[in-house]
Amino acid sequence: MSYKKRILYPCAPATSRGESTKISSSKDKVVYTNGRIVVIRDLKDPAISIAYSEHVQNATAARIAPSGYYCASADATGTVKIWDTLGEENVLKAEYKVISGKVKDLEWDGESKRIIAVGDGRDKFGHAFMVDTGSSTGEILGHYKTINAVSIRQQRPYRAVTASDDSSIVFYYGVPFKFEKNIKTHTKFVQDVRYAPSGDHFASVGSDYKIFLYDGKTGDTLGEFTDSPHSGSVNACSWSPDSKLIVTSAGDRTVKLWDVETKKAQVTWTVGSALDHQQVGNTWTAGDDIVSLSLSGELNIFDKRIGDKPIRILSAPQKAITSAVKTLGAATFLVGTASGRVLAFKDDYECVSGDGHANLVSGLGISPSGTVYSVGFDDRLREIDGKSYTPAAFSTAAQPKGLAVGPDITVFVAEQSSVEVVRSNQKVFDLTLKYTPSSIAAAGSLLAVGGEDQKVRLYSWDGKTLSETATLEGNRGVVSALAFSPEDSLLASGDSSGKIILFNAKERKTVTTRWAFHTARIQSLAWTADGRHCASGSLDTHVYVWSVEKPMKNIAIKNAVPGGVNVVFWLKDGELASAGADGCVRVWNVKLRA
Repeated sequence: MSYKKRILYPCAPATSRGESTKISSSKDKVVYTNGRIVVIRDLKDPAISIAYSEHVQNATAARIAPSGYYCASADATGTVKIWDTLGEENVLKAEYKVISGKVKDLEWDGESKRIIAVGDGRDKFGHAFMVDTGSSTGEILGHYKTINAVSIRQQRPYRAVTASDDSSIVFYYGVPFKFEKNIKTHTKFVQDVRYAPSGDHFASVGSDYKIFLYDGKTGDTLGEFTDSPHSGSVNACSWSPDSKLIVTSAGDRTVKLWDVETKKAQVTWTVGSALDHQQVGNTWTAGDDIVSLSLSGELNIFDKRIGDKPIRILSAPQKAITSAVKTLGAATFLVGTASGRVLAFKDDYECVSGDGHANLVSGLGISPSGTVYSVGFDDRLREIDGKSYTPAAFSTAAQPKGLAVGPDITVFVAEQSSVEVVRSNQKVFDLTLKYTPSSIAAAGSLLAVGGEDQKVRLYSWDGKTLSETATLEGNRGVVSALAFSPEDSLLASGDSSGKIILFNAKERKTVTTRWAFHTARIQSLAWTADGRHCASGSLDTHVYVWSVEKPMKNIAIKNAVPGGVNVVFWLKDGELASAGADGCVRVWNVKLRA
């Protein structure tokens, strides 16, 4: 048995309310961060995206070099990593500790030889250094508060500008970069500053709702964009490839396109009306796509010729994926997240519309007819039809730990001390337990409930009541995941110690105890359609594919999900998906043999 990585469906950018989020682009690719992940997302095909996961702490800024060969990414500890973007392994070229706190932005020079990184520090707020050696190439001075943005003129003679919470912009001559002057045009936080590709000008935006234009060589102020101004904090600005237009994104949920020569707004796009539609970042790609980032993590793509609405909206999980299910209808699969959002995937992600969950989605299940059910930590059971919630909803008696779908659209919900049985949004039975349930699975009329007492109970459902039929023992920890094989005869039981016991559910006996290579809690189990192999995902970040006929044979997919695997599921024969803490879905081609 063997495997090969096939596709990665990336997560959305991480955002913070009231704070500018730096996203960047290289050709048709957008670069951003989420948690410890740096994502290079292809706007044309999300399946060929890259997720770099070697940062120990949360990544905070990333940009690809003008050469396109390397990416520089920084994290909350002030560490900058420079790594290869072309090879599959993303080999690390260099690593430097540049400041003592969070790096908020960084920029390459036009020769891909130097970088300036800025942010929050104790002794300094920025550092200029050589990529190959890490040696200093100047001093980033003149600010007394956190620096939010930096931009370097890409042509010689080099110039650099930085923008800070101290309401000022500092202009530097280079190389080496030396303080030239302090520019006091803004009255509040300066959120972003960007040089035009031509190097003739640079622009700044801030929390005072203002936009200014400057001479790129001297730093002289050329004027303010006062026509049709934003009514909220302006969080980001970007230049068109021809340096004639500027796009700005603001907290008033609008994106504006400005003509540099006349300083007038040509187009205003209003993205939405909710808090999540506040615009916190943007970038203008070389392919002439305008990309603006919503607080929700959605990437809104605009065409400068169409002044109505985004031509595309790219959605993705912004928080950890906590549950998933392969579907039969309009979507390929659904994922539930720690934020309460459920997203449907077909050719790209789309948020399930309607009144959804307000907290973590703890379980997703599908009926034989294709109806999907979800439960969340908001104590609600919801029904999903295609890509939207139905009006139907059921309030659970306690916080649900998971669900299983049985025959006749019967849903079994495991709670703190009971199992509620729900049909057509009405409770039809309530089984009070003497133990604390921790996992649940159903197959036909058979229900399995795993407990914190390390045992698995089997129940029979006759359409009216649940009757206990057997107790299965052998697990060494809390039973954290259960899964029946398609023909209902085998039951895999994973626990918090990383061990999986395979039972014969019909004969009530143990088949094997040799599936014990995980080193942490088993989070998910999934069977192949023929019932000959079972996949497992664990908090140890690994995925294993086990063979029933040869229990000691397995496929080990090491480090499958940085931060831990929360769910595994089969898309089709030989195609396994895994997802978890980083919000990405990875698809693996698995060559199975008995």
